Amino acid sequence: MPGVIDTHSSLAAAADDADVAAAGALAGADVVRSMYGRRLGRIDKGGGDFATDADVAAEKAVLDVIRAARPGDAVLGEEGGQQGAAGAARQWLVDPLCGTLNYAVGTMAVAVNVALRDGAAAVADPFGGEVYLTDGRTARVRREGAGEEPLRPSSASGLVDVNLDPPFPHAPGFRAVELLAHPGFAARFRPRVVSTTLAVAWVAAGRRAAYVTDGGDLSDSVHFAAGIALCRAAGCVVTGIDGAPIGETAGGLVAAADEETHALLMSMIRGGA
Repeated sequence: MPGVIDTHSSLAAAADDADVAAAGALAGADVVRSMYGRRLGRIDKGGGDFATDADVAAEKAVLDVIRAARPGDAVLGEEGGQQGAAGAARQWLVDPLCGTLNYAVGTMAVAVNVALRDGAAAVADPFGGEVYLTDGRTARVRREGAGEEPLRPSSASGLVDVNLDPPFPHAPGFRAVELLAHPGFAARFRPRVVSTTLAVAWVAAGRRAAYVTDGGDLSDSVHFAAGIALCRAAGCVVTGIDGAPIGETAGGLVAAADEETHALLMSMIRGGA
């Protein structure tokens, strides 16, 4: 009937997109894992940032999956930039190796992020044998040889990941390093600095109580879109550092396992950490 939405078809399409996201993220993860430990060429991006041959190869692997499954969709990749029709209704955001510096020095704390703008998303852990995925409604984790289970946020660990990488656009009003020195923070939480957005997925999975970062509007960021989608679908509290909803915020990200944790962190941030 005209004007009637086929809910079953919509749900099936979302589920299919989640599988595409997961397949793309896993394809990138395979490349990241296979190239680990090699002597890799570096591509200077300026300001101390760089990509490696593994970033480029992993992005190609992700894009090959998306193009095969969704040939009419556009892609924004961290390394390759905008590809496909600029006015495409659907766009995938791809960060093929989040944690490049970790990876380049032999640290396995990295992630592959794939997100359909305002839709499905997946984050693969190349060395943990896991992929976190969402169809935009539910969030789950697939483990090699162990099937799937739902993601369940929890603040029980008391661990809060704080991104200390520049730039810091909200200084001096907000300085992440000062949040760590807040006496209330030390009384309730323990800081971690993983330096990869895999930590955002860990909030959805209950392995972190929260994640905090400075930054601009991160809703369409290749680095953060997948993690934000996972946290939202898992039932986390997700805002900017000003407490406003993502997309309406002045910037940054506070992703917390529950309302209490989010409120505590916001009180410290607003109180002048």
